[in-house]
Amino acid sequence: MHANDLVLFSQVVELGSFKKAAELNNITNSVVSKRITQLEQALNAQLLYRTTRSLALTEAGKKLASSADMIKHITQEAIDDIKDDNETLSGHIKMSVPTISGDLLLGEAVAEFCHLHPNVSVNMSLENRFVNPLEEGYDLVIRTGLLEDSSLIARHIIDSQWVICCSPGYLSKYGQPAIPAQLSEHHCLIYVYQKAGANNWVFRNDGQQYTVTVNGNFASDNASALRKAALAGHGIMHVPKCLVHEDLL
Repeated sequence: MHANDLVLFSQVVELGSFKKAAELNNITNSVVSKRITQLEQALNAQLLYRTTRSLALTEAGKKLASSADMIKHITQEAIDDIKDDNETLSGHIKMSVPTISGDLLLGEAVAEFCHLHPNVSVNMSLENRFVNPLEEGYDLVIRTGLLEDSSLIARHIIDSQWVICCSPGYLSKYGQPAIPAQLSEHHCLIYVYQKAGANNWVFRNDGQQYTVTVNGNFASDNASALRKAALAGHGIMHVPKCLVHEDLL
């Protein structure tokens, strides 16, 4: 799943057809259809009801549409903000993004942006700590969580879907937890993506939120390293779904 696929989805919704979105982007209808299908597969949810004459949003599609539209507008606003009088983009952008977003979503999109605008240079740092944009000179920071400093301008882009998963081999050896509370009895792989609370996994039941404190002797701020450990059968992990959607059975 790429950020530009979310923009394409927003265009399909706005224009009401694959054909018009294809014409806008100078691509074929089949390419639009394929990219929307890939987006649905990545999210494991149908986004559109398709007929020969019309498109309609599913409930999942309605939820995603507002966030996708916001991504489209944020992208366009960012471009507009740095345009000079001759409509030529130039300058330097220093940005910080989470490791997963940089690896799976933004790397290709930012590289394409730089290719389209050769007078713009981008320094994209992949890290999970909460940086100080003012002190460290960042123009743009993307993070999962709540904004602590109210003097900064923040915009919600999209809700991150997380999953708890492990390999079949781990379940064969140690058994499957029947309820979340039993996770505390298992070896868990700890994703350290924020200042504190990495061992506290949050769940919801009937609208109520509760926390299970898990244990494990392997922690990392690199989710890809945890994914490899989980695939090798070394534990259970709690990570964004986009990291493992191709691995899920």
